[in-house]
Amino acid sequence: MSPQTPLLPQYDQEAPSAVSPVVDLETGGVIALHVSPDAAELGAGTLPLLLDLPTHMVIGGSGALSPLHEALRRSGRRPREVILKVHGPCADADRRALLIGLDGLRAIGYLVAFGGLGVGSLPMELIIEAAPYLIVLAPELVARVPEDHRRAAAGESLATLARGIGAHVLSPGITGEAQLAAVRAWGVRLAEGPLLRPGPDGRVRVPLPVRKPSHADMMLGPRVHELLLPAVSLPAAATAEEVVEAFGTEPSITSVILVDEYQRPEGSLDRSRFLLSIAGRYGHALHGRKPALRLADPPRTVPKTTPAIAAMQVAGRDAARVYDDLVVTDEVGRCMGVVRVSDLMRAATGPYR
Repeated sequence: MSPQTPLLPQYDQEAPSAVSPVVDLETGGVIALHVSPDAAELGAGTLPLLLDLPTHMVIGGSGALSPLHEALRRSGRRPREVILKVHGPCADADRRALLIGLDGLRAIGYLVAFGGLGVGSLPMELIIEAAPYLIVLAPELVARVPEDHRRAAAGESLATLARGIGAHVLSPGITGEAQLAAVRAWGVRLAEGPLLRPGPDGRVRVPLPVRKPSHADMMLGPRVHELLLPAVSLPAAATAEEVVEAFGTEPSITSVILVDEYQRPEGSLDRSRFLLSIAGRYGHALHGRKPALRLADPPRTVPKTTPAIAAMQVAGRDAARVYDDLVVTDEVGRCMGVVRVSDLMRAATGPYR
């Protein structure tokens, strides 16, 4: 039985679908929350959100998307904290409009995902061209695994496709351990479903199957954007108390990234060192109401195309911070997320699944 992680205080075990935790199967930690766009939890907590977005809204352009932007603005959420799961059919005539809309959302800071893969009608060529951050398998496909070998083969091929284009895979609707073991064998790292909901003690328990070697590993390892995890970020002016609250939300959060108004990283707060500073004698009195940036280290950034081996070299330049998360940046220096050194080590020195 895997690591145990307490869920957010606002997560209601009795609510059937208001909030669903997205669990990292490597660590057992909750890395995002799948919520309804109009849910009260939209503005709660600091974990990134996964929101469903119909394809026609993206095709409709800025006018159709304005309610989404307004809802996030009212909730205090920023685009970099949100993964938009696009789902639904797209006619050939609307393909260009969809791709333009997705590029626009990425330019604002959103992470883009495609949902319903394996059952939906989106062509594979379109998905490849769109280069999503995340591919979400169709619940109907996952529901028949592992009993139906044909659907299992389809799911495995989609997971292989996702790795080939540098996307994460999320498997929804996980109800049993055999099902989880099957999707994990495909290389799926992210999952959600009834099996991963909290137990009576409010903790998530994840069975972690043994990983299998992958023959697709390259000498330099995958690029860091393939290992990217959403960052927990706060404005550069955030106080130390706000950072304490962010770390207290979820024990699997290893870092908080302080960003400027353009989403560029200004400082990095490692969980252990920061909490040790606050917990020390007079720590809260000295730092609690003051800017957390005073306690932050300079962010160690790597461009999203950096191979794992090169990123490991960046991590090893400072012996005192060798295990700190690296901040992954896009072409203009904005924070896309973080990559953990433990993931880099697995990717660089052995099979990464």
